[in-house]
Amino acid sequence: MTNKRTLKKSITQICEAMFTECVATTISSQKSSQENIEALLFSIVRLQDDFISRISHPEPGMPAKQYFKVLREKFAAEASELIDQINNMY
Repeated sequence: MTNKRTLKKSITQICEAMFTECVATTISSQKSSQENIEALLFSIVRLQDDFISRISHPEPGMPAKQYFKVLREKFAAEASELIDQINNMY
């Protein structure tokens, strides 16, 4: 298991990359409305904040190894969903 600092940095880097890709996509494509773009950007920021706070405050009673495994899986699933939404903006 990686340490908490490395996990936080990884989540931050992934979310920054998604945010950048979303902004670049909106500049190159005029297909999406402004409200949809803002909602997607807000979702990316909320995802980052939510998972970083979960790292700092794990659930009591759950083994740490299992907790962080489930946390990484949930993050990957939600990030994948947001990436699909970004790709659909083209």
